[in-house]
Amino acid sequence: MGVVTISRQFGAGGLTLGKMIAQKNGYTLFDSEILTMVAEKAKVSTDWVKAMEKEAGGTFQKILSGLVSKSLVDRILSDEHGYIDEVIYVDLLDKIITKIADEGNAVIIGRGSQYILKERKGVISVLLVAEKDDRIEFIENKYNLSHKQALQSILTEDKRRSGLYKKFGKEDYDEPGLYDMVINTSKVDLKTACDLVCQLVAAL
Repeated sequence: MGVVTISRQFGAGGLTLGKMIAQKNGYTLFDSEILTMVAEKAKVSTDWVKAMEKEAGGTFQKILSGLVSKSLVDRILSDEHGYIDEVIYVDLLDKIITKIADEGNAVIIGRGSQYILKERKGVISVLLVAEKDDRIEFIENKYNLSHKQALQSILTEDKRRSGLYKKFGKEDYDEPGLYDMVINTSKVDLKTACDLVCQLVAAL
């Protein structure tokens, strides 16, 4: 009934590691599926939730304040025309991630799971970091991007990650003390990282 949360710098290999751990332990992987669950609970489209994650203080806030045309709102909202704001979003994340942990045997990628489950027994929280050049190379190879495209994607995702954690009132998300294990994938390959995490899981 173990649970592994993986927080990561974009390009450090967090999703790839999560898939490896899930496969090795027979766990269910939760990544973008969490966005879908939030959207379903709030009765909005996943595009709305994605926009909110990416546009803290930007387009999303303009939509809420009525500075964006209603036609755009209508395109983003699902047919049920539900509603979500940052408070509802964080509350739903808390409920959904807690429920996933209740059921156990899960690997959860990001979305504040290390904060939400910090007091829960049976949870291993992992942080993946890597040198920027290695992150760029990883993204180039994984998504077949140019160096410039990979760098831009890392800068964009780093900004999104920072914005997401601000919704939790957190800015210490790379603080090693928050985690049971911190792995630098510039120095440790993903297979070894998987073995190390699985050893912790086995000791639960």
